[in-house]
Amino acid sequence: MKSSPQDPIRRPRGQRNPLLRGDFFGSGKTGRREQVAAEGQEGAKSRVRPRPPLSKTRQHGAAPENAFTVAPESAQDVSTARSVPNNGGSGAAETQTKKLILQRGPRAELLPAAIDQLWQANPLQKPLPIDWGAITQALSTLSARSMANPLQTTTVATNLCLKLWRESAETWIGAASGWWGLAPQSQEKGPRTESDRRFDAPEWEQHPFFRLLKQSYRAISDQLLEEAGRDTLDPAERLRLMFHVRQLVDATSPTLFLPTNPAALRRAFETGGGSVADGVRHLIADLREGRLSMTDTEAFAPGKNLALTEGKVIYRNRLIELIQYAPLTNQTYAVPLLFIPPWINKFYILDLQPKNSLVRFLLEQGFSVFMISWKNPDASMEDITFDDYMTDGPLAASNVVREITGAEHLNPIGYCIGGTLLAMTLAYLAASRDDRFGPATFMVSLQDFSEVGDTAVFMDEPQIEFMERRMLERGYLDSSDMAKMFNLLRSNDLIWNTVINNYLMGNKPPAFDLLYWNNDGTRMAQRAHSFYLHNTYLENNLIEPGKLSLLGQPIDLRRIRQDVYAIGAEKDHIVPWRSAWRIAQLTSAKTRFVLAASGHIAGMINPPSKGKGGHWTNQTDGAAFETPEAWLAGAQKHDGSWWADWAKWLEARSGRKTTAMTVGSAAHPPIGDAPGTYVLEK
Repeated sequence: MKSSPQDPIRRPRGQRNPLLRGDFFGSGKTGRREQVAAEGQEGAKSRVRPRPPLSKTRQHGAAPENAFTVAPESAQDVSTARSVPNNGGSGAAETQTKKLILQRGPRAELLPAAIDQLWQANPLQKPLPIDWGAITQALSTLSARSMANPLQTTTVATNLCLKLWRESAETWIGAASGWWGLAPQSQEKGPRTESDRRFDAPEWEQHPFFRLLKQSYRAISDQLLEEAGRDTLDPAERLRLMFHVRQLVDATSPTLFLPTNPAALRRAFETGGGSVADGVRHLIADLREGRLSMTDTEAFAPGKNLALTEGKVIYRNRLIELIQYAPLTNQTYAVPLLFIPPWINKFYILDLQPKNSLVRFLLEQGFSVFMISWKNPDASMEDITFDDYMTDGPLAASNVVREITGAEHLNPIGYCIGGTLLAMTLAYLAASRDDRFGPATFMVSLQDFSEVGDTAVFMDEPQIEFMERRMLERGYLDSSDMAKMFNLLRSNDLIWNTVINNYLMGNKPPAFDLLYWNNDGTRMAQRAHSFYLHNTYLENNLIEPGKLSLLGQPIDLRRIRQDVYAIGAEKDHIVPWRSAWRIAQLTSAKTRFVLAASGHIAGMINPPSKGKGGHWTNQTDGAAFETPEAWLAGAQKHDGSWWADWAKWLEARSGRKTTAMTVGSAAHPPIGDAPGTYVLEK
């Protein structure tokens, strides 16, 4: 086997976030005046005010000895410091770090809060959802850690200075050699672990100023990330530090500023300044809209040039439209397929265009395909529960599919959060011995939420409390909140590349179907989403038999016994593949686990016709392995898409082929063309 995907960081359950404040993407904005006034009164008692003891830095009692003061947890609690137990720190340096933070007291929190308030007043904060308050807090933590170990800090600073001097000397000596017509000295560097397309312009290597700027930026960035990743804190805090320092590193790249971006400067000269004027116009337009234009929103529309596979809406209720696709073969398998897509996004990621449509691929293989299209909730649906998503979703849809096809069973397919709902539904039905669902497929789906990748930064208790306050105000969580979170997880690709293209280069946003779908988000119904967040990300109740109930029925995943095909994605930043593999241990099913190359979307939408990517398979039941690493050690790497492997697995479990049936039935006649009306709701 070749190199395997990197291990994710295990996120301890119930850990409160020591870096982020209580709001979703920013810190609190009120509550400091009283604390500052109190400090002023204390100072009046003595010209040299002693540092307040720990009990005076908080309003809710003293902290335990193994706790240290960090940022406040909510916008309503900025004046109250929070105690976080030390769940993984070790060594004298960590102890000194805590002491330094304690000594600084409440004043250590003033700068991040002030920075955040300044950013919230900046009109750029809407198109650029960067949490500068949390970044400042992360830098404060690194600063305190550095002061706790001055010897190591001095050594690191010295080595960094020497590296910068060496880079400078090599760059200018090489440039001088070229000017004098001499052979330039070798400037070969060690290979970087990942390519950086931001520095593709030739000037970054050929021009000494830009080359030195690039090398200095990389050296300082690498040092910051190395410091943030040191094993001196518990894994959860290290993950948050790494995330926020990475946001700082990405947001301060020299490619993001016109004077230090050679490609943008070249284009400005070539266009006589026209690109700069166009970029300013694009920026003003985005400021007016309050969003970052990642793609041409006028270039696509479901039913126009997306979601084109022929079909009919044959059922509709308050939560779903059910689409039956027209067969593309004369004969089809007897057992139909039912897709349960995520309701965080719209279903047509599975049917973007004919060339990359998973729906069309399955139809061409002779399968009968049905698709749930979720309604986009509004304030009137705030009381919709997670139970409703099960009863009006897969249960109602399965009743209609069985009536139309006459099949006793159907094979369900759950994608992302749709797979989480599918697992709960299968366990619910198993308790009453309802076997309507046969072999099930789970695409990048979580059941065990103990490892959730980079999303852990946004899914701790203070963040979820803030989301719930937002949902209580509106009756739903707006799609823009979710979009900002997912965009930050891939800020270079989804935010900063767009900034360069639109504002610095003056180009129009590209017409890209995947980016259009990514921006075509949905809202989250208040009660249902709150139930989901608490029982998954916060409490991880799904893996504990009977801890979670739907319609009064305790859910036990061990009751799931039908065959399972589960797919994880090697570079998935939302559903780490090791977590997707866990379904093999949580159920009693025979599980075929497949690991796809690439990420959460690209790993799933990879048609065989492209001939790209790859996947790993293991012929042994996934439940036979104690760890995902053991599974991977015995897996075989294949080139290309996993779709063909899945189709072969489905064929063996879909019955015999019969004459293709017509769309709809007397009881459920077609009521509209695919892709329906719910998918068009904004």
